[in-house]
Amino acid sequence: MTDKLILITLLVKLGVVASVASALARASSFRRLFFAEHRRRRQTLALLAFFLVPLTLGVWVRTTVPNFLAADISFETVILLGLLVGPTWAALGGVVLSAPAMLHHEYLSLPFNAAVGLAAGLLGRFVEPEEIWSFTPFIDLSLYRWVRRNLRQPRVDRQFLMLFLIVAAEVCRDWLAHAFPRRLFALLADQAWLQVLVWLSAPIVVGIAIKVWNALRIEIKLEEQNRLLLEARLDALQRQINPHFLFNTLNSIASLVRVRPELARQMTVKLANILRALLKDHDTFVPLRTELEFTDDYLDIEVVRFGADKLRVEKEIDPRTLDVLVPSILLQPLIENSIKHGLEPRIHGGTVTLRSQLNGDRVRIEVADDGVGISNRPATALRPTGAGIGMKNVQERLEVLYGQQALFNVVSSPGRGTLVSIEIPADVTRSG
Repeated sequence: MTDKLILITLLVKLGVVASVASALARASSFRRLFFAEHRRRRQTLALLAFFLVPLTLGVWVRTTVPNFLAADISFETVILLGLLVGPTWAALGGVVLSAPAMLHHEYLSLPFNAAVGLAAGLLGRFVEPEEIWSFTPFIDLSLYRWVRRNLRQPRVDRQFLMLFLIVAAEVCRDWLAHAFPRRLFALLADQAWLQVLVWLSAPIVVGIAIKVWNALRIEIKLEEQNRLLLEARLDALQRQINPHFLFNTLNSIASLVRVRPELARQMTVKLANILRALLKDHDTFVPLRTELEFTDDYLDIEVVRFGADKLRVEKEIDPRTLDVLVPSILLQPLIENSIKHGLEPRIHGGTVTLRSQLNGDRVRIEVADDGVGISNRPATALRPTGAGIGMKNVQERLEVLYGQQALFNVVSSPGRGTLVSIEIPADVTRSG
């Protein structure tokens, strides 16, 4: 084996490990298994298959194709399995990876790979997970800083320990390959400087794979944090209730307790239903049927407060839309906005109308009132942000949940009323 071939092999090997690590990172099944906090045995075997199937093929290619030595990265793979999966599974992976080499009469490959897998697995249990993910072969070589750091707080430099043990394992492999020719594969160079490069290539290959997957891990963590942030934001919007509604309802109940106790009891039950729905952990999406039941309790309270002669409710609901899933607590802010800003300023009150219609694969929901309208606005589509906090919150939720698939429109005519229309995909399978 010429020194030129060894140098080319080292360079190609860096590209091979980067390509394999990137290809694995693009597989959603690999990501789900690799970053799972807890894996069952079957899941761990499935994860091993992602590593062993292509890389065992690489060992076979190395034994059959002349001068294509960079395809064999079994040594580094066993170390990665030990650090990231565990000693037992790494030893098993080493055994599988050695199968083509054993057929090629490299009989030391099986015990050597198994031993390296066990050693790497024990090392992985000794160091913290974050130290593994932050591993780099390019450590701080400043002796002065190392002495200062350890004088302040003596400790084992685990990054250096990982680097040292990987290089030591590579040196051991080269020694065995030199002592027992053709019984274990290794790159043996004539030049000392090139042999040092061979020893250092192993931690570099391991570091490249870890860096690729750590970037993916950080991306997944950021996505999870964004998801939790959106859930918290949605939860805050869903739980929002106007405190004036609560105070006014309690005052109405208090005034009815003596003169109409049965009606006061009914209002108390309906208020309890509303608060229970707002405070419990509910799904992001509910059937429109359930959403209408929630708004019924709210409207019944408002009818009692304002009087049946001042607040009337009409419904034009398409029965086909009742099972369509909509964001929970979607309509209450819009109805509250219609009553507070549209009908309450009118002496004679008015009517709130709820409509739903199924149009192909989309559902249209409308909340209309014949109140005073939004003053100083033309009778055209208005920006929702100018129509009240309730409308703004509904718009934000729709943008978070549907993006560009949701349409939100407000049309108002002063003195004639306001119409809020929502159009979203007619999904009956989405879960919260």
